[in-house]
Parts: sequence; C-alpha cells; structure tokens
Amino acid sequence: MGPEFAVWLLKQTIFTALAVAAPMLLTGLVVGISISLFQAVTSVQEMTLTFIPKILAVAIVMLYTMPWMIKMVGGFARELFTFVSTGIF
Repeated sequence: MGPEFAVWLLKQTIFTALAVAAPMLLTGLVVGISISLFQAVTSVQEMTLTFIPKILAVAIVMLYTMPWMIKMVGGFARELFTFVSTGIF
C-alpha cells in the first residue's frame, strides 16, 4: 500500500462517515436550537422538552435517509473490496 492509496482511503472514509452522519447531526442541531429559543422565550425549563423532540426528529430523518445511507456505505465498501480483490493497493 503506497502513501497515495492510504491518503485516498483515509479521505474517502472520512468523507463517507461525515456524509452519512450529516443529515442526523444537522437535524439535531436545528431542533436543539429551536427548542432552546423556545425555552428562552417562554422560560419553560422542562428537561424532557430538550430530549424527546430531538430523538424523534433524528429518528425520522434516519428512517427517511436510510436507503441513501445504505447506498453510500455499500458503494464505499464495494469500492474498497474491489481494490482488495484486485490487489491494487
């Protein structure tokens, strides 16, 4: 395995991980900020108000984007197995 392949593999791995996690992380961020603003405006400091909507929003986004995430990770794994089977690295 040459240094070019190692750098490419690390770059692709990080890109795939960030791309797969981004929809859920961004959803949690947006919902969390919205709830924080709501709590600041109304002075409601209920602990379940912070967790339950975030969990539900992230779960809904995860279910909605699951086929795309499987396709992304499957494509990366297929490409990696192709390199391993051909002995390019």
